[in-house]
Amino acid sequence: MKQFSLILNVLLVAAVGYLYYYNFSGKRSGKPGGSTTGGVANWKDSNCKRPPIAYVELDSLNERITYIKDKRKELEAEQKAIETEWENGYRNLEAQKNEFLKKGTAITQEEAEKFQGVLMQQQQKIDQKKQALTQNLSEKSFGFMDDIQKKLKDFLTEYNQEKKYMYILTTGTGLDYMVYKDSSLNITDDVIRGMNEKMKTLVKH
Repeated sequence: MKQFSLILNVLLVAAVGYLYYYNFSGKRSGKPGGSTTGGVANWKDSNCKRPPIAYVELDSLNERITYIKDKRKELEAEQKAIETEWENGYRNLEAQKNEFLKKGTAITQEEAEKFQGVLMQQQQKIDQKKQALTQNLSEKSFGFMDDIQKKLKDFLTEYNQEKKYMYILTTGTGLDYMVYKDSSLNITDDVIRGMNEKMKTLVKH
């Protein structure tokens, strides 16, 4: 269960990893409107222009966007249900075996071989069902990641119509290639706030 949760967290981070070196097209012009997290709007270079780069913390998106957290819990609960059903199936097989062995020396070789065959068939069915359910869960997980990637891309495309960044980089566990980050370029809170609001609107509809 813990291993699945770790894998899922890594995949969710990877799902938004496309933001790394993401190039938003469009001409940069005019004075940017509004304020942004960490005072990015007030930061200017020597030519008094807005910096062309901002960055997003992927770990924070994963932990603070309600839609992602809820989906992660849903997928983890489904994984736990699969594991529980599989374990219960094996406990049932163990109970059948113990009940059969109570017959002791009265068990004939023919009965033992027949029982063993039935038990193996049941075990195969239990394992096959777990495999099918796990495969279905994996497909659902990747479908969710595709969905959240699209939603983030749509949000950032809209967000950047005003902000006019040329690049938005990402930072996060296992993906942090920036040796130095100016916190004034951090737009994570903007993205989290905007995505949470966007998801509320979508859920209502």
